[in-house]
Amino acid sequence: MASVTTIRALRSGDRSEWAELWTAYLDFYESSVSAEVNDVTFARLLGDDPADFSCLVAEQDGRLVGLTHYLFHRHAWKIEEVCYLQDLYARPEARGTGTGRALIEAVYAAADARDCPTVYWLTQDFNETARKLYDRVGSVTPFIKYQR
Repeated sequence: MASVTTIRALRSGDRSEWAELWTAYLDFYESSVSAEVNDVTFARLLGDDPADFSCLVAEQDGRLVGLTHYLFHRHAWKIEEVCYLQDLYARPEARGTGTGRALIEAVYAAADARDCPTVYWLTQDFNETARKLYDRVGSVTPFIKYQR
């Protein structure tokens, strides 16, 4: 029998499991951040500043198996806010179980609750596994990212 996935807001007691997921996500992208950035990020995720990111986690059998960080912000081309889904990660054993889709749909629901019709995200072109899901739940755009 398949495990039930529950999507819920991050809690302060999730720190160690969130850190595991966050580190695995960063490892996938061959990146890392300092302990200070981890601490500040976690605090911001739990804060009440509307300019900060929010976090939803996926839980199966009492264990966190996925996370997403997202942010609402103004947009010069729209009156309403837009939602940037910055990070999405599911443990390898949770992939293919609907965890990623459930996390994205939960962000969609959060955006809908704020009358925010646009949710967008980025991924690397080689992230073929995730792109299979993204092609089902979103539309690819022709934009190319530049960065300083």
